[in-house]
Amino acid sequence: MTSCALAPTDKKAYGKAVGEILVRKHGKRKYYSPQQVKQASAQSRYNVDWDCWAMCLFTSPSDFNAYHAEIGETCDYAAMRAEMTAALTDGASDAWFDFDLSWLEWPDIDLGSIFDFIDL
Repeated sequence: MTSCALAPTDKKAYGKAVGEILVRKHGKRKYYSPQQVKQASAQSRYNVDWDCWAMCLFTSPSDFNAYHAEIGETCDYAAMRAEMTAALTDGASDAWFDFDLSWLEWPDIDLGSIFDFIDL
């Protein structure tokens, strides 16, 4: 896996920022394309080299893996997604979270402080 380290607080802020841009530009979707996520990442105030962290949240596993295979990078979707969801839920996701769910299908918890830009 390529090294693009991100602190949990940065992961939370970054995930929220990219999510806001995606919803504003493309509406609420179960998954976005890797290109849409890359564009949203580039429009955020964060380093564009972090886009794989947003991809693990907002793309499907197959799109994530196909994109990384195409560019010759090996990134672990499940591990990265686990890290991002733990950061976004302040660690609450470890015991109960189904990582195969789209971000729109997350359990009924208060995500207001995370994704306050949409009505979940």
